[in-house]
Amino acid sequence: MSKPKSQQMLVDFILTNKEQYYRLAYSYVKNQDDALDIVHESIYKAMLAFKRPKNPEEIKPWFYRIVVNTALDFLRKQKPVELTEQQILELYDSYEDSYQDLDLQKALEILPLNYRSIIILRYFEDLKINDIAIVLDLNVNTVKTRLYSALKKLRLELEA
Repeated sequence: MSKPKSQQMLVDFILTNKEQYYRLAYSYVKNQDDALDIVHESIYKAMLAFKRPKNPEEIKPWFYRIVVNTALDFLRKQKPVELTEQQILELYDSYEDSYQDLDLQKALEILPLNYRSIIILRYFEDLKINDIAIVLDLNVNTVKTRLYSALKKLRLELEA
């Protein structure tokens, strides 16, 4: 049984960009398994809701929005986990030393989620301001203002 042409267009698009969507999900949840779950759930939601767009370029911001919203839903549902000192030590012992862009990662973690989302989408996912506005369901000027504020906060944090 073959897929309709429009659905095949979505499948091809997702397969071509799957690493980007995984990175995006991971940037929110910081866990490989959770990020994969978010991507899978996003694909499922997209397949259910997909209608052939007038312009194929509309697929990218539309699917990014699904991934971001799915990641945010996941974070809202998470309950804080309290770890014992022993569990924390075991976690740190299991990670390899990784110092690449550690200051930037820490600075990004300090940013409020609405600023962090804009920075991630703009500089790590290379989305245009208009696409970010679509993904986050914001006014373009709001995205620009938050981007400017986020960059200012990042700069201050990195200089400290």
